[in-house]
Amino acid sequence: MSKRSWPFLLGGLLVALLLAGVVSNYASSHPDGLDSSLLKGCTVNADDEITGGSCPAQQARDHELADSPLADYGVRGIGNDFLSTGLSGVLGVLLTFAVGGGLFWLARRRGPAASTGAAGSTGAAGSTGAAGSTGPGPVGAATGSTGGAAGQGAPASGPATER
Repeated sequence: MSKRSWPFLLGGLLVALLLAGVVSNYASSHPDGLDSSLLKGCTVNADDEITGGSCPAQQARDHELADSPLADYGVRGIGNDFLSTGLSGVLGVLLTFAVGGGLFWLARRRGPAASTGAAGSTGAAGSTGAAGSTGPGPVGAATGSTGGAAGQGAPASGPATER
């Protein structure tokens, strides 16, 4: 990850933590669309308890994870509702960030295998690539010359050899 990405990533995490820890306490306590549609046909009191009628919400039961530490948008064992809801949101953001970051780390694109790239290593055409070297480079092989830049057919500085 580049150095330029870190401020953006940390800024996003800070905003998410702020929203989850503070702003989540000011969310509406009224039921959402699904809850209100399930209550159609029933009579409810001020505490949203069903007192009569017939509706799908009467068949509702507790979820299997209702006893979990973060159930019902709060942390079990903390009596202060504001703190419990905020802490639950912060823990959720951190857990999501950790799991997502771990998955991205596992799936990250790794670069190609490291090559030496040093002068004197043999390239694909058999030329060493070093100045003054001999080899069957693309032009050097056809002309029989040696030396020059990376075997590119520069004339030799020594005596010419005949074939």
